[in-house]
Amino acid sequence: MRLFLSVAAAAIIASPLAADDHAPDLEEVLAADLRDDDRARDQYRHPAETLEFFGVEPTMTVAEYGPGGGWYSRVLAPYISQAGTYIAFDQDSDGGTYRDRAQEARAKGWTERFFEAATSQESVNGDNVKVFEIDEMPEDVVGTVDRVLIFRSMHGLNIGNEADTVLKAARVMLKDDGMVGVVQHRAPEGASYDDYGARQRGYMRTQDVVAIFEANGFELAAESEINANPNDPANWEGGVWTLPPVLRYGDQDRDRYLAIGESDRMTLLFKKAD
Repeated sequence: MRLFLSVAAAAIIASPLAADDHAPDLEEVLAADLRDDDRARDQYRHPAETLEFFGVEPTMTVAEYGPGGGWYSRVLAPYISQAGTYIAFDQDSDGGTYRDRAQEARAKGWTERFFEAATSQESVNGDNVKVFEIDEMPEDVVGTVDRVLIFRSMHGLNIGNEADTVLKAARVMLKDDGMVGVVQHRAPEGASYDDYGARQRGYMRTQDVVAIFEANGFELAAESEINANPNDPANWEGGVWTLPPVLRYGDQDRDRYLAIGESDRMTLLFKKAD
C-alpha cells in the first residue's frame, strides 16, 4: 500500500539548529520541540540506537522509502540535510489504483507537498533535499546513496507485490558499498507463511524478508534486537494494528495493549551481494 503525507503532517520537519554548513548533533535533533508528540515512541523505536546500528552519519546521502506521516523524517531531514543529502522516495503513483479522483490527486501531488513541507523549515537545507517517485529517479542520484532506510513497510510491499520494484530501485541508487537498513514487525518464532506471508497481519517472518532481499541482489550483513519487544506475542487476530499507536479496537482492552507497547520488530542491515 502506498504511504501518503497527511494534512496533519504538513509541517513535519524541523531541527533545533539553524541551517548552516555544520552537521547537527543527533541528540539535539531528537530533543527538538517539534518532536514533543513523537518522543513517547522513542522507547519503542530507538531512533538513536537504530541509526547508529545502520551506520548513518550526518555527512552521508540517506534515502528514506515511503516517509508517510514523517516520524523518522522529522529526525532524518534535519540531521542529514545540513552536511549530507536527505532523499525521500516512493512508488510510481501512475501505477496505483484509487477509490476516487481526490485520492489520485493527493497521490500524484505527494512529491511537491513533501518537498514543500520539508524545505519550509529554516533548519533544513533545501539544497540538500530530494523527493521523487522511483520511476522519476534523477540521473545524478544513481550510485550516490550511502543508506536506504525502510521503516515498517516491508509487509505492505510484500502484500502489494511491490517489494521487487522498490528494492531494484534501491540497488540502483546505492553506492557499491551502500547498505539498506530495515525495521519490520516480526512474526513469532515458528510462524507459518500462510499466517504471516500470504495473509496481511502487518508482521513478517525474518526469513521471508531476507529471501526477498536475496532475490533482489542483497545479502544480510547484520541484525540487531534493538527494536525487539518480548511482550508482544505478535499473534493478534487484528494484526499489528491491535497495538499502539493504532489501537485498532479503541477502548476495548486499551490498557492491556498500552502495557505491551508497540510491536516486536526485527532490525536488519543488508549489503549488495556480489
